[in-house]
Order: sequence, then C-alpha cells, then structure tokens
Amino acid sequence: MMILYHGSYMEIQEPDLKHSRLNVDFGCGFYTTPIYKQAVNWCGRFKRRGAEGIVSCYDFDENAYDKYKVMVFDTYSEEWLDFILNCRSGNDTSDYDMVIGGVANDKVFNTVELYLDHLIDKAEAINRLRYEQPNLQICFRTEDILKNYLHFKGSEQV
Repeated sequence: MMILYHGSYMEIQEPDLKHSRLNVDFGCGFYTTPIYKQAVNWCGRFKRRGAEGIVSCYDFDENAYDKYKVMVFDTYSEEWLDFILNCRSGNDTSDYDMVIGGVANDKVFNTVELYLDHLIDKAEAINRLRYEQPNLQICFRTEDILKNYLHFKGSEQV
C-alpha cells in the first residue's frame, strides 16, 4: 500500500471524475501525490480565496500497476512535455488509466511558455526543467481504478 494525498477545500471520501477539470497536466482525472507538503501547497489556492484547506488521505493498492494501463514519467523529458501540452490543449487521445509524473507548476510552466512562444527550443526547455525540483502527481483517469484501488483513510484541515 502507498499513502496518497489530495489537497482541496473539502474532504473527498469518494473521489470521482465528474468534478475534475479539463485541460490540466495529465488530462481529466483525480489528482493525488505521495508528498504531503505538496498536497498542503495545493490547498493554498483555496485558502487564498477564503476557503478552508483540507488534505484527504488515501491508501493506494499498488497491485493496480499490473492490471491497468499506466504511464510513468520518471523525469521532465520531451515525452513529458509533449504529453502535458497535448492534455492542456485538449488534444490528448491516450487511454491511460493512470499517469504519474512531475507537476507543471508555475515555474515549470514559465519554461514551457518560453518554448510555446518559440523563444527557446525543446532541448533548451528540457535542459532548464532538469534544474527544477520535481514534484510528483498521480492522476487517476478512470472510475474503475478509483473505485477499486484508492481507499479513503481520513482528512485534516491545514
């Protein structure tokens, strides 16, 4: 079992895909992280708007890796960059049940925007991203994997 966290403005006992946003890093899905501090940081955007910050905690059954289609990006790479750009532009046609990899946070996306604006080439973008401290996000993209392998443990206000 792996412990995963989700930062929000509310406790989420039963994650689903109905409430997910489109055109984000790894497409429509329920986003978690094994890094508690990162989940707390995700709560920051809600707290800045006057809402509570709630970190929900889950057990993830890693047997899912053997039963579902999973994409893992170990580093910021050209493949990661292409995938992020496809998802953010609404052009993702992949059928992954789960995607794991680095977060395109503000600092990372500044580099991506330089690439999109043709101010740097792809090789330079990847070179710059190597120096960013990678965060980690795990995106559950199908209801089946959510219901069968991610189990709510509790939550806390941060």
